[in-house]
Amino acid sequence: MAQNDDRRVAVLRAIVEDYVATREPVGSRALVERHALGVSPATIRNDMAALEDGGYIAQPHTSAGRVPTDKGYRLFVDRLDDIKPLSGPERRAIAAFLEDAVDLDDVVDRSVRLLAQLTHQVAVVQYPSLRRSALRHVELVAVGARHLLVVLITRTGRVEQRTVELEAPLDELVVTQLRARLNVAVAGRVLADLGTVREDLRQAFPPADRPLVDAVLAVVEETLALEGEERIVLAGTANLARGGSPDFGRSLGPVLEALEEQVVLLRLLSDMAEDEATVTVRIGRENQHEGLVETSFVTTGYGTGDGSAVARIGSVGPLRMDYPGTMAAVRAVARYLSRTLAG
Repeated sequence: MAQNDDRRVAVLRAIVEDYVATREPVGSRALVERHALGVSPATIRNDMAALEDGGYIAQPHTSAGRVPTDKGYRLFVDRLDDIKPLSGPERRAIAAFLEDAVDLDDVVDRSVRLLAQLTHQVAVVQYPSLRRSALRHVELVAVGARHLLVVLITRTGRVEQRTVELEAPLDELVVTQLRARLNVAVAGRVLADLGTVREDLRQAFPPADRPLVDAVLAVVEETLALEGEERIVLAGTANLARGGSPDFGRSLGPVLEALEEQVVLLRLLSDMAEDEATVTVRIGRENQHEGLVETSFVTTGYGTGDGSAVARIGSVGPLRMDYPGTMAAVRAVARYLSRTLAG
């Protein structure tokens, strides 16, 4: 479709909006009655024929109406002028709901349930990645003559702890000095930055104490690099089944099975993180998983207020999705999630 063919895009937009609202194939008569497109019925029929020839709409079965295809939904999303903002009451409700969270687990749980309620679809929240999370504090606690507990606290509120076994007995004074110097060196840094502080930190201690420094830095880096710690939380799976699953031409089983495979969702989220768009939308076969070919996935990143994303949040629903509304809800919850973590 030519980029300057605004009229046919307007017809496609009207078809998408009507189909999302009614679940019924859309005919030219309905478009004339419901939308002020400013052209004759004959012109609309011609535009619909051109859209069908271009693969943007299709005729299901023997119905006189048309429904959008994956390609049509993609053009509709790409031509959205703006994402409509949520209402004032909706924004205030999101803020109030998330501000009462007591820790990271509670924040994630509240966010995923809230997004599922707003979209009436499946909500997905990825836990903050340790690899991309900046450190807030490192605590060192002697738990024996040769054992040291290393506690990592990230700016997202994630807490991880590991125990280090040392060859030589611990010196409490050296542990205290290392704790102080370590926090000055690594506060606000992510895994990729730690290599630059290692040698400076080692040189701050006499050779006899450097094995302790090396052991602690090694466990910090190893913990932050653990990909196995990546996980996601889902809510609203039952939303897909409401109404007898009319949006899925086959069994809902493959969709639910795909959603249960965290590896699949994590891979999709990782791929979508590379998109430069503020809100990323994958439609149908763009999801590159057979179980998700009849779904769309809307995601965006969230972080701690410094502009960098540490994980993603999103919504999975049928192709017949309220794309502007879903995109607005995902973006709004992500923003408040970021503010909550930054606070």
